[in-house]
Amino acid sequence: MAVDIKNLNHTQLNDLISKAQVRQTELRKEKVVKLRDKVHALIKAEGYTFEDIFGGARKAKRTGSVAPKYRNPANPAQTWSGRGKRPHWFNDALKAGKKEKDLTI
Repeated sequence: MAVDIKNLNHTQLNDLISKAQVRQTELRKEKVVKLRDKVHALIKAEGYTFEDIFGGARKAKRTGSVAPKYRNPANPAQTWSGRGKRPHWFNDALKAGKKEKDLTI
């Protein structure tokens, strides 16, 4: 199937390009599926599981809590780790003339 692109106008050429790109994506996906099946078959033929070879599902990284770095002198129950948005009490203390080192724990 040969397409004479010299006789196509701008719209027809763009249409042909988009159809070719869609088909190229479909072919790539089909190839990936076939390769995946081959890999699984080879692993099974050797007597292993996919998880044996590549490990199990990855666990999400746990983010532990961070120790507080600053304390509100007016209310010692209010603390801040120094990460994220500054709390109102921290900004208010800075506006009142305190320095960051004055608020450290």
